[in-house]
Amino acid sequence: MSWDFETEPEFQKELDWVQQFVREEVEPLDYVLGHPYDVRDPKRNALVRPLQAEVKKRKLWACHLGPELGGQGYGQVKLALMNEILGGSRFAPIVFGCQAPDSGNAEILAHYGTADQKKRFLEPLLNNEIVSAFSMTEPQGGADPKVFTTKAELKGDQWVISGQKWFSSNAHLASFLIVMAVTDPAASPYQRMSMFIVPTETPGVNILRNLAVGMHEREGSHAFIRYEDVHVPKDHMLGPRGGAFVVAQTRLGGGRIHHAMRTIGQVRRAFDMMCERVLSRTTQGSLLADKQMVQQKIADSWMEIEQFRLLVLRTAWKIDRYKDYLKVRKDIAAVKALMPKVFHDVAARALHLHGSLGATSEMPFVEQVIQSFHMGLADGPTEVHKITVARQVLREYQATADLFPTQHIPKLREAAMRKYAGRIEREVSMQS
Repeated sequence: MSWDFETEPEFQKELDWVQQFVREEVEPLDYVLGHPYDVRDPKRNALVRPLQAEVKKRKLWACHLGPELGGQGYGQVKLALMNEILGGSRFAPIVFGCQAPDSGNAEILAHYGTADQKKRFLEPLLNNEIVSAFSMTEPQGGADPKVFTTKAELKGDQWVISGQKWFSSNAHLASFLIVMAVTDPAASPYQRMSMFIVPTETPGVNILRNLAVGMHEREGSHAFIRYEDVHVPKDHMLGPRGGAFVVAQTRLGGGRIHHAMRTIGQVRRAFDMMCERVLSRTTQGSLLADKQMVQQKIADSWMEIEQFRLLVLRTAWKIDRYKDYLKVRKDIAAVKALMPKVFHDVAARALHLHGSLGATSEMPFVEQVIQSFHMGLADGPTEVHKITVARQVLREYQATADLFPTQHIPKLREAAMRKYAGRIEREVSMQS
């Protein structure tokens, strides 16, 4: 049996470099540039491209991918430790070539794309020459694919896609979308849909408006799209017909772990600011840090962060060990369910301890609290993930047909008396 909570020295050197590089070179970009995904912005490219070149030179580019695609094949634990650092900056994932949804879309293309599709879409995506979008959720059905109505019909050698999608993040900047659509309405719920590559310039792809989540997006970046008789070639289907659920899982398992560790990076920022504040602010004759209710907030925050971080890292370790997301489904769902609560609670405490300043746009806490609610909805609502956890846990148990529970004390006492009756009798007789 072996347990180890240390990072191997060679990789720790890389993490130390990443931390310094992000703090000194990447975080300042958050305050001088616009949208991290806008590859058409010359100011953005002038500052971001040289940093990306440094990351590539260091061989830390797109580390979520295997070596055959230009990554390092690090595995989920190392990726989690990296993403914990990258989560502290909006631009860091872009600078390191591991930004969502491009990272997940790249994995789909790597697994299911044809040679031509990889040349046309995957290669420029991996180089951040273009960005992409994942177009799944619908206005009437949210994140429940079983009630989606966007359809794709095969007409000759073309698929014709019609319907509405929303929260297709960054679609207005994307060169292509990966779209989930119903191809076999009479099939069982999990075999009804298929995945398609849809270039955004295709006639009929109409962005009705962009929705903004939180305060930082200004014009918004979550597209409400109407697909009106959008024609794509037959070979633009990704994976088998009816296989959208299987294809989607290619991008979700590891992606949720990366997202969770990036969230820890955000939470740590809030926690660090909270600790600085309570050590710097005096009220009612003493530091905030000396007041017991403040100390409770600090203690609760630290414990919640550490508990969550350990769960995420253990889940990453399980993924590396089993190489099978289904075997770690419960753990991944638990991570996703816990993530918004930890983020919300720590950010809300930090906001409160900063007083009125904490509630303004001059500090990040209001935005963080809003983002925590968004996390409870994106990639499926928290309630769905809790259902998954409960179902997976209950599979490990069995019901009892007896009138009383198996741990009913009178029943256990009676069984114990039967087990030891002979020995008790012998001991009594020896003493007499």
